[in-house]
Amino acid sequence: MKLLITVIMILTFSSTLSSATGPYLTLYRLHQVFNSVKKHSDVSQKALARTFAYYEKYRYIKHLSSQYISIADYTKTALQRRLYIINLYTGEINSYLVAHGVNSGAKGGRVWRSSNRRGSHKTPYGFFKIGFKEGKTTKRGYDYLSVRGLEWSNRNAGLSPRKGGRDILVHTASYVARAGRSHGCFAIRPEDKLSVFPKLKGSLFYSYTGR
Repeated sequence: MKLLITVIMILTFSSTLSSATGPYLTLYRLHQVFNSVKKHSDVSQKALARTFAYYEKYRYIKHLSSQYISIADYTKTALQRRLYIINLYTGEINSYLVAHGVNSGAKGGRVWRSSNRRGSHKTPYGFFKIGFKEGKTTKRGYDYLSVRGLEWSNRNAGLSPRKGGRDILVHTASYVARAGRSHGCFAIRPEDKLSVFPKLKGSLFYSYTGR
């Protein structure tokens, strides 16, 4: 009886995970996609290599999306489309504007200072998982997706400030089109929401600031 219950639980979990993310690529296919993106994209080669390596190692453990990974390449300026979303099935790359923190660099410039410290108003760095939860911020009514830090350095990102966390989100903001800056959140243009949000849900997100 115990064995039967265990089997049912495993099958249920596998079914849920599969329906949420789809089947994972083989390592051979994943390496093919990496080489294709490396050849056809201007994203930082270091950021790209780190992202694929992290994804290969932790995609099962962290239950990461099998369909998309994303990189915010903050070594580029805010005037450039520096948020790269990569379709792992096709190798297609879509890029979008994304803001950096007000204390991380000049308006329209690149990130020179990054921090995972609460209250720094700087762009956080490292690997994150984008959540499935959508909502609107209480102060400005921005549409948002939840975010959680995956590393020791950013482990408080996405946790409640009441519990010592840092309230980091992916959210929309009209100032992004003017190369404006956030308080550290990964802000995108409102008109990009319908294209960006569905792809990011459950995916690995790398905030690369040159560290």
